[in-house]
Amino acid sequence: MATTTAGRREWIALGVLCLPLLMVSMDVSVLFFAVPHISESLQPSATQVLWIFDVYGFVLAGLLLTMGSVADRIGRRRLLLLGALAFAAASVLAAYSGSAEQLIAARALLGVGGATLMPSTLAIVRTLFVDPVGRAKAIGVWSAVMAGGVGVGPVVSGILLAHFWWGSVFLINVPAMVVLLAVAPFLLPESRSAAAKVDLFSSVLSLAAIFPVVHAIKQGATSGLSWTVVLYALGGTFVGVLFVRRQRHLKAPMVDLRLFAQRGFSGSVTVQMVAMFGLMGNAVLMTQYLQSVLGFTALTAALWSLLPSVFVGAAAPTAVALAARLGRPIVMASGFVVAAAGFIGLQVAGAHSSILPALVCASFVAVGLVSVATLVTEYAVGVAPPERTGAVSALFETAGELGGALGLAVLGSVLSAVYAARVVPLLPLGLTPGQLAAATQTLGDAGVIAADVTARAGGGVGQQVLDAARTAYVAGMHTTGLVAASVLLVGAVVAATTLPRVAAGVSMPEQPQPASSKETDQLGPARADRP
Repeated sequence: MATTTAGRREWIALGVLCLPLLMVSMDVSVLFFAVPHISESLQPSATQVLWIFDVYGFVLAGLLLTMGSVADRIGRRRLLLLGALAFAAASVLAAYSGSAEQLIAARALLGVGGATLMPSTLAIVRTLFVDPVGRAKAIGVWSAVMAGGVGVGPVVSGILLAHFWWGSVFLINVPAMVVLLAVAPFLLPESRSAAAKVDLFSSVLSLAAIFPVVHAIKQGATSGLSWTVVLYALGGTFVGVLFVRRQRHLKAPMVDLRLFAQRGFSGSVTVQMVAMFGLMGNAVLMTQYLQSVLGFTALTAALWSLLPSVFVGAAAPTAVALAARLGRPIVMASGFVVAAAGFIGLQVAGAHSSILPALVCASFVAVGLVSVATLVTEYAVGVAPPERTGAVSALFETAGELGGALGLAVLGSVLSAVYAARVVPLLPLGLTPGQLAAATQTLGDAGVIAADVTARAGGGVGQQVLDAARTAYVAGMHTTGLVAASVLLVGAVVAATTLPRVAAGVSMPEQPQPASSKETDQLGPARADRP
């Protein structure tokens, strides 16, 4: 089939697709600065605060595979519009929640909506951009928006909270969804596969596998290793094995395991996980460092953190252009090395240094990892059978969610362990056992103790507590940066040795058709009807 070059209609349609993608990615981080306001208004317990944060990611990760298959079955545009409607409605419910329980339920519904939007947007990109070169550029934009939304979320949140009540951080989603619902039927093509099936039992198994694993990772990061964490991890892994066994025996599986037989597909999934591991780990380090160590206000820290986003916007198209000349593996491996250099460079950031070293290092990390994410996503979508793009998109996004959760857990645990070990000998004498225990937990807890000590014993002792905590945090950040760099260098080796040496924007060689693809041919070609 002759390829057609994308025109103005396709690029405008891509801009429309970026609206829901931006909102979904922003909702991962938009609550960073809103929690104090929500706590004051709804008075949630500590456990409820965690669920307000986590339930969105849990539901999103757990339903991506299911919604990818649903998109292939009922139509990617149709599911996108249904998801936009659900996301808008859930945003209104969240904004006007009258209790912590209602807000948790609304956040769960937002996760359902987000799970329908993410795979649908990427699958439609595959339908819109037929030629490999145009598709590579479009996915570069898609990846930049996805990564940029996480960084923009706190900034938007800080600006809204300075003028409105906490519910405004959710209502910002509604206008974008309304625009999408209004223009998508006229700009976006519909595409579906007559052969795609939605196996309800596989859907239940995928949710029962992913949810406990993500929960175990997050709990392990916040509370440490325990029997509960181990049981969740083992239970999710066991159900995951059952899920894989079922996929092997289905004629139209939710995850076509034959794709993993293609050269480089397994490696690309690993690359995606490692890239998101680094991105989320970097976000955790920078957020606390700018606010709690350097002492910036939440809004000021968020505005400064936008600086790396300027370079991120250029990273994706630059990576595609370089890969067209050098090949994906070389550019992806180089991206990992650049990001690793950024983590190693954190060694020069100190408790009393300027903000410049941290921002330069964060820019290196963001540019390197966004370059990797752009190319690996473009590769995965390019090799996917057209009738299974929804499912493959969901698989990659699920891998990214798991990688991000691992980044938060592993790097967060290393940071906490080093902080606790370093802060004890630095704390001043005279603290009560309770104060000492609290100050060794987190930098935030140490700040509370410092304020309490200042009120009771004077500013000198309180400042000593704060200085000790900041020094210990920086030591933990240095160690965590080296651990992250080591993981990313392993990712560089994986990218260089397991991925096929094909330039970006060049079609992959034809692979044997999976069973689901042959089934589609027998029933008729996958539909791609423009309105």
